[in-house]
Amino acid sequence: LAKSRTKNKQVSEFAQLMITDHTAVNKQASALAKKLGVKPEESATSQSLKSAARKNVANLKTLKGAAFDKAYTDNEVAYHQQVLDAIDKVLIPNARNAELKDLITKVRPAIAAHLEHANMVQSSLAKK
Repeated sequence: LAKSRTKNKQVSEFAQLMITDHTAVNKQASALAKKLGVKPEESATSQSLKSAARKNVANLKTLKGAAFDKAYTDNEVAYHQQVLDAIDKVLIPNARNAELKDLITKVRPAIAAHLEHANMVQSSLAKK
């Protein structure tokens, strides 16, 4: 959505990074689930993240220009903070499978980098 809505180069580049990195992580998670012969289960954490994402997309579809860029970036900051919190407080402590725990642990630095990048874009937009 952001790639087609924004005219801001920083927002566009960040959105492309999110598409690329999240697609790669989803493939890794799917491959691990297939290897382990398990189907990922919904949890309160995943349901909460998905519900918030649906609401945010609906809101973003109503916005254009600078208002879109600000809302998108604010959402990305909040989302990545929620994911980091979930990783640290729920996913890693409760992972019972060593390979799953390893994947989550390996993904964490990328999520932290996404949060830092989103914060930089957010700060840049606030200065305009």
